[in-house]
Amino acid sequence: MQRNTLRAIVQALFGLLSRVEVIGLENVPPRGGYILATNHLGRLDAPLVFALVERQDIRALVADKYQKDPLMRWLVKTANGIWVNREEADLQAMRAARSFLQQGGLLGIAPEGTRSHTGGLQPAKTGVAYLADKAGVPIIPAAIFGTEAALSQLLRLRRPHISIRFGEPFTLPPISRQQRDLALQENTTEIMCRIAAMLPAAYHGVYAGHPRLQALLSGNGALAFNPLQTQPAHPV
Repeated sequence: MQRNTLRAIVQALFGLLSRVEVIGLENVPPRGGYILATNHLGRLDAPLVFALVERQDIRALVADKYQKDPLMRWLVKTANGIWVNREEADLQAMRAARSFLQQGGLLGIAPEGTRSHTGGLQPAKTGVAYLADKAGVPIIPAAIFGTEAALSQLLRLRRPHISIRFGEPFTLPPISRQQRDLALQENTTEIMCRIAAMLPAAYHGVYAGHPRLQALLSGNGALAFNPLQTQPAHPV
């Protein structure tokens, strides 16, 4: 099966089985090297992004533990994903990701490294900040919620309501060698706070109350989460 056929099937399934609310999709540039950084709540997160983003050159870093699952292995291969060992510094995967970004590709990554089982954001790893610095590319933050309960709702014959917001691309400050670890952590916090700002408060997790998050929420950002804001379901 070709990639375009797989995407069409995924789009059809989301459209038939769920109600998807999408805000800010226009913030994803049609070309150029970017990292798309998202929170991670469920197995539908990556397929949702794959279905919505129209770029042919979108790929994702995927934990190699899923290679044990024949269906997941086939899906990742068809979607041209990049396997990564999240338990150690996977230099081969990082080199492949860096090369892809420098060639102008769009790479999806979940900075937390694994799904959150509480719904709230977990402490993120510094890999995304490191890769953005090495590849010299901006980051597009994306916030997803509703996928954490989507599969269980489907099993109860209910159509889940899923929301996804894409923020404006931003560039992180360069990493200095003198204070490398501190700079990586600060840049990672910036990424996560920008994601958190587009989520309801219940999803802020370990970043709840962080001064940078509060600054983003008190600003005039159009995508800062507003519980009174409503958007029609997006035709995936």
